[in-house]
Amino acid sequence: MLKDNIFSVNIIEELKSSFRDYSMSVIIGRALPDVRDGLKPVHRRILYAMFTEGLFFSGRFSKCAGIVGEVLKKYHPHGDSSVYEALVRMAQPWNLRELLIKGQGNFGSIDGDSAAAYRYTEAKLSKIAEELLVDIKEDTVDFVSNYDGSTVEPLILPSKIPNLLVNGSEGIAVAIATKCPPHNLGEIIDGLLAIIAEEFESGPEVDFSFLHKIIPAPDFPTGGIICGKEGVVQAQKTGRGSILLRGRVKVVQGSNKNQQIIIEEIPYQVNKANLLKRIAFLVRKKKINGIRELRDESDRNGMSIVIDLKNGVIGNVILNQLYESTPLQSSYSANMVAIVNQRPRILSLREMLDCFISFRREVVTRKIKNQLKFSEDRIHNIIGLFIACTKIDFIISNVKLSKNSSEAKEKLKKMKIKDIGFLSFVDCSLAFVLKWKRQGFAQFDDKQVSNILEMKLSRLVSLEYDKLKKEILELLKKIQRFKKILSNVPLLMNLIKDELLIIKDKYANKRRTLIVKMSKKITLEDMIEKKDVLVMISHEGYIKRTSLDNYKSQKRGGKGKKAALIKEKDFIENAFIASTHAYLLTFTNTGRVFWVKVYSLPSIGSLSRGIPIINLIKLKENEQVKAILPVERLVEDQEKAFVITSSKNGKVKKTDLKFYSKPRKCGLVGCGIEDGDELVAAKITNGISDVFLSTNTGKAIRFFEKEVRTMGRQAIGVNGIFLKEKEYVVSMEIVSSKDTILTVTEFGFGKKTKIKEYRKQMRGGKGIITIKVDKRNGMVADALKIEENNSVMIVTGNGKLICVDASSISEYRRNTKGVKLININKKKGEKVKSVVKILEN
Repeated sequence: MLKDNIFSVNIIEELKSSFRDYSMSVIIGRALPDVRDGLKPVHRRILYAMFTEGLFFSGRFSKCAGIVGEVLKKYHPHGDSSVYEALVRMAQPWNLRELLIKGQGNFGSIDGDSAAAYRYTEAKLSKIAEELLVDIKEDTVDFVSNYDGSTVEPLILPSKIPNLLVNGSEGIAVAIATKCPPHNLGEIIDGLLAIIAEEFESGPEVDFSFLHKIIPAPDFPTGGIICGKEGVVQAQKTGRGSILLRGRVKVVQGSNKNQQIIIEEIPYQVNKANLLKRIAFLVRKKKINGIRELRDESDRNGMSIVIDLKNGVIGNVILNQLYESTPLQSSYSANMVAIVNQRPRILSLREMLDCFISFRREVVTRKIKNQLKFSEDRIHNIIGLFIACTKIDFIISNVKLSKNSSEAKEKLKKMKIKDIGFLSFVDCSLAFVLKWKRQGFAQFDDKQVSNILEMKLSRLVSLEYDKLKKEILELLKKIQRFKKILSNVPLLMNLIKDELLIIKDKYANKRRTLIVKMSKKITLEDMIEKKDVLVMISHEGYIKRTSLDNYKSQKRGGKGKKAALIKEKDFIENAFIASTHAYLLTFTNTGRVFWVKVYSLPSIGSLSRGIPIINLIKLKENEQVKAILPVERLVEDQEKAFVITSSKNGKVKKTDLKFYSKPRKCGLVGCGIEDGDELVAAKITNGISDVFLSTNTGKAIRFFEKEVRTMGRQAIGVNGIFLKEKEYVVSMEIVSSKDTILTVTEFGFGKKTKIKEYRKQMRGGKGIITIKVDKRNGMVADALKIEENNSVMIVTGNGKLICVDASSISEYRRNTKGVKLININKKKGEKVKSVVKILEN
């Protein structure tokens, strides 16, 4: 020990001890609810203060400022804001399943608006809150001194309501937190009754499955939908689990024939205003397309958020996006921690029910004992008055001869009463509770003497005598009943059952939260019709999908139809047919590859330009899409498949399709590209076909695919055809011996040629003539394989398109010029840029 009573302590040990004390103070005295009444200290103090002030449901409202002041003055030595916030929450129907406070005035809203200041609002206890406080004056719970010793407060409320399960609770203490979901009062009471029947009435065993049928899930005040029971079961079994919640929504047909989404309920603890902001943000950022208007039509009759959809938009598709991207679908992470015997514990549903039954048993036992003691004291005093009435003359004479009240008391105490025949009208077996002996003499005690001396003369009338006699009989019956209950546990539990049934009849209501099985995730693909569409990409990177109904077949030599409105110097560069459910394996000229779903492309009319493809995939500067492969199914679901690519300089490469099955947002390396080269084409193949390459100069080569070995994604490949200066590859096809090749030149001439006209060569050869190129024909624009039942779309650089039946195109040998397929305006520099075939359904 040092001077002046200063002690040296270890700072680490002192910090540990102090922090431990602080932690327990926060855990027990502030942040966590007690498992018995389900309340934190601040809520308990508010309710008790309102009870002592007489603010009952049948009475008047009182200013919240006065209630807060009373709580601060007597019970809660903290800030007024914390008290008022706790009071407000108990009056908000979107927070509590069963309101404990009835408020008058502005108590906030589900939009997150705060309540008015406490000088403007009024409150009183709700009817069900009185059930938490009933019998509190019957010595049912312990009281302790308040913070300054000026009064006392209850350690717990003698609640008849399983409040923790009914209203739930949330709190964050030191290194521990709680999040108990609210439940339906009727279901919880049914569970309590089943457990009482099992333990005290030889009822059926209440295992988890039996209890889960009675209490299937939480019941939130805001309603909504619980999706799937896996999280619920886990929470009920272990006290912890994630419960998936969704708002209750309906998709209806609007007045303008467009669909509407109407949100009628939102998940528990979701801020409605924030939900609206989130939806609006996603629409503004074009993360969700198809919403025309969003408005809140909620009123005092209920919630109604109306979402008007654009023409042709499927409501369930947008709804699925809302579930994925907004709080309309959220998770409630249950963590059922409560104070049990002054210690925090995580509790299962059964443990919480057991704790409440044990608590009610203790409360009712204390109540019966208190009533027994009161009855015994009361009957003891009444017996004294009764005997005094029978011996009144003797008593009066003794009192008259006394000098003062003290002497009179002593004389009465010493007075011996021989006749105790007054017990003849009662059951003598109960006489022992009166402390009177059946034989010998009896005397008055101090309390009886005081009551006799204070007795009014009016009590001497015969009517009062009869009343005393009747009350003695009634009290003896009560005492007998109380003792029987205390000695018989089933009788005690039956009393508790009756109380619970009364509570259920008075306050139970229907379940608000719907429980559904976890349905299969609704995807865009589930809601979109599977059909073929025309996908078009312009030279400057605009992409769209258009219904094939927009284009009707014309006769050979027709004028064609506008395929798209394009700006100056832009032109349609690529067009192909794909299913709306297909994946687009999208290759760029630099050899990178992306996955894109066809239905994610904008579906617009034939004259619209579409959207920049850069909105769908992240292209680099000067990077362009050069090949797009529609893949109907993922590689795991299909037979062995390969991707074979060709570059402008004649390099070919074959790669297993599975290497492209895990794309990244930034793309994958689809094939290696040398400097000065670029990708021209990519095709899906089965590994046993022939490869057909065509050049701009009218040459073509056909070789066996197996001559190209399988390589990795990043490989450059091998030579497919020998090219001269200014010669380059314009197309690649995968062909078999029965195929027909359509070759189209840039000035609109073309012809069909059987593939058997092209003998197989070794990979890397110079190739053979496929069509003559001259001033009339121009260079080769494209070459592709077709069938007789195909239609062919020919697109020019100016955006003009013609659809021609393949059967109407003449068939010629290799070394010929072909016939006119489309009129080309050479003076305006118009040239054919793209040719695509259409498969007939």
